[in-house]
Amino acid sequence: MSANPRRLNIFIDGAWRESRSDAYMDCFDPSTGEVIARAPKASAAEVEEAVQAAQRAFPAWAKTPPSARVQVLFRMKALLDRHLDELTELCARENGKVLNEAMGDVLKVTEVVEFACGIPQLMKGSALLNCTPGYDTTQYLEPLGVFAGIAPWNFPAMIPMGWMAPLCIATGNTLVLKAASFTPQTSMRIMDLWQQAGLPKGVLNLVTCGRQEAELLLRHPDVKGISFVGSTSVGLHVYSVASANGKRVQALTEAKNHALVLKDCALERTARGIINSACGCAGERCMALPAVAVEEPVADRLVELLKKFMQELRIGPAYHKETQLGPLVNADHRRFVTDWIQKGVDEGARLVLDGRGVKVPGYEGGFYLGPTLFDHVRPGMAVGDQEVFGPVLCVKRVKDFEEGLALMNGNEFANGSVIYTQSGHHAREFVERTHGGMVGVNVGIPVPLGMFGFTGHKRSFFGDLHAMGQDGVRFFTEQKSVTSHWFTDAESQIGVANSWDGTIIMPDDKR
Repeated sequence: MSANPRRLNIFIDGAWRESRSDAYMDCFDPSTGEVIARAPKASAAEVEEAVQAAQRAFPAWAKTPPSARVQVLFRMKALLDRHLDELTELCARENGKVLNEAMGDVLKVTEVVEFACGIPQLMKGSALLNCTPGYDTTQYLEPLGVFAGIAPWNFPAMIPMGWMAPLCIATGNTLVLKAASFTPQTSMRIMDLWQQAGLPKGVLNLVTCGRQEAELLLRHPDVKGISFVGSTSVGLHVYSVASANGKRVQALTEAKNHALVLKDCALERTARGIINSACGCAGERCMALPAVAVEEPVADRLVELLKKFMQELRIGPAYHKETQLGPLVNADHRRFVTDWIQKGVDEGARLVLDGRGVKVPGYEGGFYLGPTLFDHVRPGMAVGDQEVFGPVLCVKRVKDFEEGLALMNGNEFANGSVIYTQSGHHAREFVERTHGGMVGVNVGIPVPLGMFGFTGHKRSFFGDLHAMGQDGVRFFTEQKSVTSHWFTDAESQIGVANSWDGTIIMPDDKR
């Protein structure tokens, strides 16, 4: 434990305050294993105070013209640029991502802030003059009120402050953000920047709390919608409870993304792309690539290359520039992943490379796990079908494109899918027929940029409108349709109106 771990606060109604709770949760430096901070387990009363602060702030913020709201976002973008290195270091230190991965985590916030700066254009409605004679209709997009964001620990910057906050705020809503208890410090520092950018008090509030307290957000009558990222079991619960209470929900959940490797691919480059995708962020991302279906003629060579490149990865502290694979987030999660490795062995998969037991000199207390490679993973083996969330790669051998595609589409998750090939025909067939919601052609991590939605399918997503892009704008707004008509002098003398009030044009012979 650090000699003096930071005691973290919560942010409600424009100010940091010490929680009244006596319960605090440990936050680690995964590279050393030390406790570096303690996050409060905010009480139900404090969560309620955050909701009420957001509710009070909503009317004035919603009435603020979009062109004025985005001035805050423009200033926020400049602050993110100015503090990029600081935020990168903080993200690496609390989460375990290596520096370039942590910087990407932060830059994904900037990306969506930039997109949200276009909200005056994105929120423009539609209109039609003279829909029927003398009647005009206009549709507006309006904010709804208070939203809640429930963020996971694996992307401390991108998900809460990129996927959730910018579009919610830009569209005129207010937000109560439940930051992840393991990794809240990056979000908290970005919260400081929102304050510096001039965001009015109450528009964005941040708490850390337990599940019981977060449950209040799912049922609270003043909360209009929930944005959630996490496990499928919890996501289903969030979706079921919140939607039953009349709320909008976008719940982004687990994945088991697959790549289909065809025999005509650029094999060495493909192997390197797979390693980056499977081991990047230590595999702790829902767009990782933990499973590969490979055509038999190149399977042996691919496994050989994968093992070679995995063994070359430099494992070490996240904040050392030379490190290529950092630690897992904490001891419990490392135990979860190592249990999965043992399960794969017990199921009969061939363990080609075992990452368990890795020690980094001088950092023996860190939560390290080396890259792990399984071959001959067969259908029905849980290690190849379920989310492991670590640097564990499963190779599944198939005889051809059709068998590989069927194997991939048979999985219950469909966040992303990838094909490695030089064949335009097979690439096009794959794009059209894969179940994956985000598809890569020779791209191992096909995460779209912020102007597009994060479009997971099947049991990787529950809801109707995805995060980011136009879906994100629609999630945080609702349409209002206004039909107008101004009476002529002759109409003013008519005593009885048509029962459709002029909004339907009747055929001449039916009038």
